Amino acid sequence: MCELFGFSGNTYKEMNDYLDVFYSHSVRHPHGWGLAILDGKVSRVEKESKQAIRSLYLAERLSEPIYARTCLAHIRYATVGEMKYNNCNPYRWVDRYGRTWTMVHNGTIFNYDALNKYKKVQDGETDSERVLLFIVDAINRKEIELGKELNQQERFELLDTLVCDLSKGNKLNLMIYDGDNFYVHTNEAHTLNQLDTPDGRYFATKPLSEEDWYPVPLTQLLAYQDGELIYQGTNHHHEYVFNADQFKSIGGDFIDFANL
Repeated sequence: MCELFGFSGNTYKEMNDYLDVFYSHSVRHPHGWGLAILDGKVSRVEKESKQAIRSLYLAERLSEPIYARTCLAHIRYATVGEMKYNNCNPYRWVDRYGRTWTMVHNGTIFNYDALNKYKKVQDGETDSERVLLFIVDAINRKEIELGKELNQQERFELLDTLVCDLSKGNKLNLMIYDGDNFYVHTNEAHTLNQLDTPDGRYFATKPLSEEDWYPVPLTQLLAYQDGELIYQGTNHHHEYVFNADQFKSIGGDFIDFANL
């Protein structure tokens, strides 16, 4: 499937060394790449529907220092949707109070009926985009119900509820930034790792250096701010275990299962 990279820090750090290694993995993830440099309400997203190691634009981008306090990156191995720009992560959406939500997702939603209505409004074809639309829609509905903008803790508690439900029977590795909180979740063992440094936390599908990476806690939503853990969600115990028949049921016969 896809690979993810993220950083939540307390200072601006150069991302190039980690990004160089990360994007080199596109040898086996050839269907697109994306990068989001995030700073509060500002979300700068760049992406292409081509293999990262073949992108002249990305090569030029990485030839200069890239500094960030918050960063998301993605390389795509398609399981749902064609190889085109609108099917590449990261995705972003703005809620009713002007807050930008930016997300990268590695996984597949096999069955979750509440996502189906977003097929009519999404720009691309991926379940990843539908997940973000579903989340922001839930935020909007809650804020209308309460008549106010949700605070950090309220946003976390609602997202925790949504992630717990979405995880049932589905693979849901994701990272989301909402301008304040950096959310991380995995429910498949050995598919998301983290590295703690004095300047912040790095996250990646596979370790990107010889440093002391270790697995992200499983089946629990985590929220960070400036690299510090501020909230831990419910341990929902909905661990995903790979099943090739599930992919065949969604038309995934073309998939190289050794790459998932």
